Amino acid sequence: MTENLTQRSKMLTLAGVLLALFLSSLDQTIVSTALPRIVADLHGFDRFAWVATAYLVASTALVPVYGKLADMYSRRNIEVTAILIFLTGSALCGLAGEFGTLPLLGDGMSQLIIFRALQGLGGAGLLAMAFIIIADLFSPAERGKYQGFVGATFGTASVLGPFLGGLLTDHGSGLIPGIAGWRLVFYVNLPLGLLALWFILSRMPRLKPRGEKKPLDYLSALLLIMSLVPLVLGLQLNKAVYGWTSPLTLGLLGGAALAMLLFVFRSLHSPNPILDFTLFRNPVFRSANIALFLLGGAFLSIVIFEPLFMVNVVGVSATQAGVSLIPLSMGVVSGSMLAGQMVARFGHYKRWMLGGGLILITGQALLATMPATASYQQVLLYVLICGVGLGPSMPLYTLAIQNAIEPGFTGQATSACQFFRQIGGAMAAALLGTVLTLSLAQTLPATAAPALASTVAAHAESRTAVAPAAPPTPEVRAAFAHGISRVYFCTLCLVLCGWVATFFIPELPLRTSNAACKPAAPPVLVGAK
Repeated sequence: MTENLTQRSKMLTLAGVLLALFLSSLDQTIVSTALPRIVADLHGFDRFAWVATAYLVASTALVPVYGKLADMYSRRNIEVTAILIFLTGSALCGLAGEFGTLPLLGDGMSQLIIFRALQGLGGAGLLAMAFIIIADLFSPAERGKYQGFVGATFGTASVLGPFLGGLLTDHGSGLIPGIAGWRLVFYVNLPLGLLALWFILSRMPRLKPRGEKKPLDYLSALLLIMSLVPLVLGLQLNKAVYGWTSPLTLGLLGGAALAMLLFVFRSLHSPNPILDFTLFRNPVFRSANIALFLLGGAFLSIVIFEPLFMVNVVGVSATQAGVSLIPLSMGVVSGSMLAGQMVARFGHYKRWMLGGGLILITGQALLATMPATASYQQVLLYVLICGVGLGPSMPLYTLAIQNAIEPGFTGQATSACQFFRQIGGAMAAALLGTVLTLSLAQTLPATAAPALASTVAAHAESRTAVAPAAPPTPEVRAAFAHGISRVYFCTLCLVLCGWVATFFIPELPLRTSNAACKPAAPPVLVGAK
């Protein structure tokens, strides 16, 4: 497929893919610091959390569909389509509310939520296709160091996003006359996205799929979306308003479960399912995705609850709390790059997975035992350790899965990695938010607990650092320190279970070629007898 490509062509293609991934990753964080200004301009405080939720729902639900399409059609065509959808969504987000209330679309805030969902439809493809295209360009033996760039890109975007969002929101209004600074948060995607599009169209080969081309099972795709959308919505609802036993939450989760059962039934009987369930017979695929599900929950719990600790226990501002996540991102970047380079040079990916897990366990244990007197610098060190430990999980679990399955199933298998990581994060955020809310209810006066519980839920929904109206009292500090320690103890349990799942991943020699073992072979363990 790519045997005749020069190294220069491969690297230019990689540059375009990483630039597109950078935009998708940046968009998950850049909006957070602009959100207060957006809400003020569009008068949509009652719906502010949906700006993040709309993107999350769309980008999660479509990942498996993109993976299946990548196994059926030209990878380049799918990547170009994803970029165009993402850029269209970005342009429309920047225009939200400019023309007042519109038929069907509603007011400016409703328009922004709809257009953010459109952005998410494109962002899902940019995330899924990055690992898939890299798998086409490079053999498993050399792929680790290039997939390490994916983790580095994600981490860098996480660092720059909040800073760039704040900079454009506060100081960008004068750059283009008549355009509010927060709109540049979306418009900045356009020149970078067009540059990525140029790289893809001019330098990337078509990368035709290896598997047999069959008609897409649209019913299977519809059932999958019908199961994932209510699932994520049910998890993201403000649990201070819609508790776990509320009719809306139960209805959404029950509908998701029913649709998922129908999806599984359809997939088992479809000649061309969105996700081939025989992949789960592969022990590498099975164990690695269990680990990714758990580690995805651990990563997002750090991102969500560390700023809450900083604001309500350490007593810093919301801006300082956002900045405090930079060491986590830098740790992910360094851990991802180092692990990828070491595996490409020496092989033996499993030892680096387990080693990263031990570092993460150490950092998570430190977070779980933080006292109310912990200093700002102390917390920065702990999240840095966690980031270094999380870094190897970015490239290596995907590498292990891609190495263990037939190349004709690369799209489905790779997108499954991203899907389980994102779903694990969404479920952990909802469940651990409830743990913190219950803990606050037990340790705070009845008059203060509801307001703080609502703040916690809003923070978990929007992933934006929320500062209290007044400096936290000693009672509040102690309550949050105790509650977040409980949360991080639960997260430590997730990490330990993920490490155990990693231990059971069979380590296979890294293949030096992308050639299929057998045409249209079933997705069983490569090399299995």
